[in-house]
Amino acid sequence: MSKIFIVMGKSATGKDTIFKYLKESKELNLKSVIGYTTRPIRIGEIDGVEYFFVNEEKLQELKDNNKVIEHRAYNTMHGVWNYFTVDDGQIDLMHSNYILIGTLESFSQIRNYFGEEVVIPIYIEVEDGLRLLRAINREQQQEIPKYPELCRRFLADEDDFSEENLKKLNIIKRYQNNNLNECLDEIKNDIKLKME
Repeated sequence: MSKIFIVMGKSATGKDTIFKYLKESKELNLKSVIGYTTRPIRIGEIDGVEYFFVNEEKLQELKDNNKVIEHRAYNTMHGVWNYFTVDDGQIDLMHSNYILIGTLESFSQIRNYFGEEVVIPIYIEVEDGLRLLRAINREQQQEIPKYPELCRRFLADEDDFSEENLKKLNIIKRYQNNNLNECLDEIKNDIKLKME
């Protein structure tokens, strides 16, 4: 049976970078699944690459047709932003292994949908001070930095990724992203073992 690996972590832990490296690894040959969101597109993002950027009406249409595998809604400083995974033919467990990026909530819903033996967590951690510096540096690159949203996300992550929540979902293994290459090597080795 093929596997679905889900990269997770608090904001600014480097999960997007790690996800991209894993997705591009010819050695692992993982297929990605592009998620959907109703949030505004950021500078440098491309529709259909990082996400499919859709409106609320499209989300409701997919829900009405029972196509939403998992769904999360966040009440941000700029309105409600939805993130979701759609049963749109991207996932074929008979032929491929997959890599996704998500949250504990999305991990839980996807695992419930496909089964615990198929859905494998890859949980990334970074010390909070370094994580906050990374988040500020990233936000400074935006045309209109949204610092209140950055602060809201930073604080929300403390609750969302609490030890209690990690324990509930049986997420034990943690990958420390202090050195990107070492972190990637460790993750790649573990993925190869799971795919055997």
